[in-house]
Parts: sequence; C-alpha cells; structure tokens
Amino acid sequence: MNPVSYVRAADAGAAVAMGAAAGTRYLGGGTNLVDLMRENVEAPSSLVDVCGLSAAIEDTPEGGLLIGGAARNSALAGHPAVRARFPLLSRAILAGASGQIRNMATVGGNILQRTRCTYFYDDAARCNKRAPGAGCDAIDGFNRIHAILGASSACVATHPSDMCVALAALDAEVMLSGPEGERRLPFEAVHRLPDGQPDRDTTLLPGELITAVRLPPLAAARRSAYRKVRDRASYAFALVSLAAAVELDAAGRLAEVRLALGGVAHKPWRARAAEAVLRGQVPDEIRLKEAAAAELAQASPLRDNGFKLVMVERLIVAVLSDLVAGNAGAAA
Repeated sequence: MNPVSYVRAADAGAAVAMGAAAGTRYLGGGTNLVDLMRENVEAPSSLVDVCGLSAAIEDTPEGGLLIGGAARNSALAGHPAVRARFPLLSRAILAGASGQIRNMATVGGNILQRTRCTYFYDDAARCNKRAPGAGCDAIDGFNRIHAILGASSACVATHPSDMCVALAALDAEVMLSGPEGERRLPFEAVHRLPDGQPDRDTTLLPGELITAVRLPPLAAARRSAYRKVRDRASYAFALVSLAAAVELDAAGRLAEVRLALGGVAHKPWRARAAEAVLRGQVPDEIRLKEAAAAELAQASPLRDNGFKLVMVERLIVAVLSDLVAGNAGAAA
C-alpha cells in the first residue's frame, strides 16, 4: 500500500500552492484517478481535493457560458442553457457514463482523464504512455479500439471522453491557474498527439489547474447533435463518435459547420478538412462523402480497426443529413 496524504483546497489559489509540490495530483470526482491508483498506474504521494472550487454555470456578457471546473457532469448536462443553446454538449455527456459516474465526475476531471487502453492499464504489457521507452504492445496486439488518426510509432491510444469531443466542436476555451499565473488555452490546444512523448496527454504545465471552461456564443450550436457508435448500448467507450453543429443559409447551403470526432485519435479530433469541403456548400450525400474522404485522407488504420473508416463516413453522412433535415433529436 502506498501512503497518500489528502487535503481539501478552499480556493484555486490554495489548490495551486499545494498542487505545485512534486508527486501531487488534483482530485475531482476521482472517477478516473482512483481507478489508476488502484491499478498502480498512478502513484501520487499527495491529493489536493478541488471539488469545493467553482461549480457555477453562468451566462457570459457576450452570450456564451462560463462553466466552473468543479461543475458536475450531470449538472452541466441538465442545465437549461446547455440543453437549449448547446444541445450536442448535453447529449455527449449523457452518452458518456452511468448516472452515478456523471453525478461524481467534474468538468475539469473529465477533460484530464487518461486513456482507457487495456495495455495502459496492464502493468505486464509494454506501454510507452505508462513507462516511456518500454514500447507499445497495442500496435501489433489487439488494436480494434485504437487510433486511426494522429497516432505515432510510440502510441496508438485514443482519448476516451465524449464531453471533450463536443467541446472541441464548440471552440471552447479552457481557463487555467498555475504557479506561473493564469492563462487561457483554446480547447484544441489542451490535448496533444502522442508524437514521441505519449506519456504527456496535455499541454498543461506542472501544477496547473483547470478553473473554468468558456463556451463562446455560437448560433450553429442550437442545431447540433452528438452520435456515438459503441459495442453495447450503454456505458461503453466510443468506437467512433461525432459532434456536429450546422447553420444553413436561405439557399440551404452550410453557412457554418463544426465537426469533431471521438474514438479515432489520441485527442478529440476536430475535423477541419471535412469542414472546409462542406462550408458554403449544399450538403447532399455526394458532398458529405467527399468531406469524409478529405478528413480520412491522413488516416492510418491498424490491423483490427479499418472498419472505423467506414464508420466515420457513415456518421458524417447520417448525422449531417439529419441535422439539415431538422431531425436533430434523431442524432442524439
């Protein structure tokens, strides 16, 4: 048994002061970190509980939302402003886990959760994410759930969060507090691809704490959806998922389109190549397939997960067709 000290932070300043110490981790709902500690993947010497920090969900002056880092996932999914103005975010969270987990998990913790790769959790397997330089057993192993985009020879793990896929599509901004002060990061810049350092999941600096997430006002978000393909109907991670938001002009062209994919990469994958093909176009089936092909041009499927290429194309066609037709609820 590893001894661990525990302290509850009264505010963000106190949390950062304590969290800067070596071997210290911030503790939100614990729905991921506690599992990692049980499996001896993580072994912090000290935990700083940040559940008492801001959990507010408030309108911003420009018409967006400011979400406290300690807000519970269930509170965010059920908030009237989220359901009305950012429905894809609510649907993504509800697709992500059981009610019990959503009641415990925090927004900040969800963003920072680590991969659910079985090799990462198995201390008998070679895993560069867990032990840099050890190798990656997933590359030549059972890799059905692994990445087809942005992977490297060091790691093919995928990011597990549903909520983060929606936040990537919404151009969210993450607000951080750390030993060097406060800063803001575009959501796309928070997570990183594995490259040669798969043990680094994010670009956060040592001791930095997520204090809030800001959603900008986005008219397209009202016409949005999240669809998740998984092995079973509940409580399973995505094989492939899609967050989509669209805005049509009077001629039925896509004046705005936002797309992000889950289950395909080491981070939530903003599908900017597909967006570029679709923006300003009438989204018929041919154009939608062209958009999917443009995004997948850089894909590198593994032995067991080539089916994800077909899933991505079908999701883009099905979800956007539903949204254009006004059937957003069908894509939940």
